Amino acid sequence: MLKPINTKNIKLLPSIFKERYDLNRNYLINVKNQGLLQNFYLEAGIILPGLQVLHNPDTDEIHWGWDAPTCQLRGHFLGHWLSAAASIFVSEQDHELKAKLDKIIDELIKCQELNGGEWIGPIPEKYFQKLENSHHVWSPQYVMHKVLMGLMNSYIDTNSDKALAILDKLSNWYIKWTDDMLIKNPRAIYGGEEAGMLEVWITMYEITAEEKYLELAKKYSNPRIFRDLEAGRDTLTNCHANASIPWSHGAAKLYEVTGDEKWRKITEAFWKNAVTDRGYYCSGGQGAGEYWTPPFKLGLFLSDSNQEFCTVYNMIRTASYLYKWTGDTSFADYIELNLYNGFLAQQNKYTGMPTYFLPLGAGSKKKWGTETRDFWCCHGTMVQAQTLYNSLIYFEDKERLVVSQYIPSELKWNYNNTDITIQQRVNMKYYNDLAFFDERDESQMSRWSLKFQVAAEKNESFTLSFRVPKWVKELPSVTINNEKIDDLTVDEGYINIKREWSQDEVLIYFPCRLEISPLPDMPDTFAFMEGPIVLAGICDEERRLYGDADKPSEILMPQYQHTYGVFPWKQGIYKTINQPENITFMPLYEITEERYTVYFNRDKSLL
Repeated sequence: MLKPINTKNIKLLPSIFKERYDLNRNYLINVKNQGLLQNFYLEAGIILPGLQVLHNPDTDEIHWGWDAPTCQLRGHFLGHWLSAAASIFVSEQDHELKAKLDKIIDELIKCQELNGGEWIGPIPEKYFQKLENSHHVWSPQYVMHKVLMGLMNSYIDTNSDKALAILDKLSNWYIKWTDDMLIKNPRAIYGGEEAGMLEVWITMYEITAEEKYLELAKKYSNPRIFRDLEAGRDTLTNCHANASIPWSHGAAKLYEVTGDEKWRKITEAFWKNAVTDRGYYCSGGQGAGEYWTPPFKLGLFLSDSNQEFCTVYNMIRTASYLYKWTGDTSFADYIELNLYNGFLAQQNKYTGMPTYFLPLGAGSKKKWGTETRDFWCCHGTMVQAQTLYNSLIYFEDKERLVVSQYIPSELKWNYNNTDITIQQRVNMKYYNDLAFFDERDESQMSRWSLKFQVAAEKNESFTLSFRVPKWVKELPSVTINNEKIDDLTVDEGYINIKREWSQDEVLIYFPCRLEISPLPDMPDTFAFMEGPIVLAGICDEERRLYGDADKPSEILMPQYQHTYGVFPWKQGIYKTINQPENITFMPLYEITEERYTVYFNRDKSLL
């Protein structure tokens, strides 16, 4: 089993990932406390200063959309905010953000006291009476899960005893409610989009050893989806995607805490049902609207509402559990695909705001959220997603350090009582934190030309393992201290280099070429891929491309810029050749306001 390295020892270095991380951090610090807390204040009977009458909704500091006081899903975003802020503090020791988090937790304490000492929700307790009576209400357990999660992560990541105290009292409310429902209406426990509860309660048991949390976990551990998965049934087709994925997290955490293989088998069965036996779009995402598509029937559901972002985030979390347990690179490949074409592609590169769906139909346009007027569920998962990068890069296993994702970063690692620093960068020159291609052309002009610098305080022997992505079709090139390794082998998806490390430099080049990704149910409809990166054509209508699509270089020609300002992340620009009307292609994550098309029809006839 691979062990993730604590993110307090990992910092992102300049790259597109760091840019997006910082963009997200700036949003977290700038969003107003009163807006974040508004629904908790209202539920506790605290007056919002100056907002008894709204004179100008555009400038009044109040949240709208799904966070508005009129929405039944109100308040979920603060839970996401707490989790994201706490995660950034671990890695960056961002005391400004920590002070904001502490202030918010202090305000939540006041609200809990005014609510009677246990309930701390942005929604009324009577919403749970609606669950009891089987009346419609919009996902109250989803809302409360985000609050619980935010408090739990604040405790885990920032050692906030106050957050733990709030959660402890709130859990007492849940003990009483679930006990009551076991008598009156057991089905209520499994209502209100409750799937995330299982992971929270079993994690709380893991970190506190308090039996009440194990008791709560047991009450949420027998949903129908588990019985269907154990029976080998397709339990997902046409079902709400994001309501189901958190069950796999709960089963995974139960396995890690209890060691019971039953829970691991359920998690693996979920993955098989969701991914192996269903397939996914070229981007790695799945679904239409908020629902799972039938197995391998992806082309039928191409639209402007593919790939809900919550599903992308939560499926990466499921893949992360499975990767830890197995070290199987297929899970890391899946994560990489979704990082580029989900985490990056569904975040606005200028504002940091999310798009709820990632349209994949012809002539698509991304619809971006705003800072205070939308607050879709995907808004909350996006602010958490952008803090996840450094948790996905490095893992350890006995005498082995594994590099799973290629994201510029610095790792401070203590191995065998030896302090070791490893820096990962694209192989470029750096001046004042800006990157440039080396004018002496000592390496490939590619984002996949990587440099690792190892600095150990004393000589130390261990294995450094590099994942070889599945899109690499040729043998990679590896050079250590200017000496090329000629007898390179790839073992179960990894390059394993065992040696005595001191002050060393490893250069790796992963050859990357254009490929196509056809739809399983429409093989003559395909997308272009550059490694794990989806390329989108800048056009507003369905197009047919002429030529042999199995030879993409006969259809697309790269467009290079040879200037100092070319970052590796701005590569991937192509233009069609030999077409009635030529168009430009660019990485899907670069698309912002342009209309674009991802999937094209092939025509083998030549003009």
